[in-house]
Amino acid sequence: MKKDASTNSQNARQLRGDCGTVYTLSLIGNRWKPVILWRLLQDRQRYSELRKSIPGISERVLVLQLREMEQDGLINRFVFPEVPPRVEYELTDLGKSMAPILEVMSDWGLEHMPEVMAPAVVS
Repeated sequence: MKKDASTNSQNARQLRGDCGTVYTLSLIGNRWKPVILWRLLQDRQRYSELRKSIPGISERVLVLQLREMEQDGLINRFVFPEVPPRVEYELTDLGKSMAPILEVMSDWGLEHMPEVMAPAVVS
């Protein structure tokens, strides 16, 4: 964990405030955040649905990423007073505005992905 007063933290805040690309990447520049956002573009989802739809993500990481995105204003969290408790997530307008970015990133990745990693195309 970095100290808020460290030079590294100050430089990161400066960059985030001066550069749109750095700011955008600070919101979605993580292994799982784009995947979570992509899933939530479809519709509001319960926590369990989201967890099942993202193979490989641990519960701890999913909770951490959801909290960060909620703090950044990308998603809303809804808790229903039921037994067992039900929690749902949906994109805010800010989160929905990232759809074109995610689509362009996906298209670029599919176009430039090495052939070994590219999905097989069935004719």
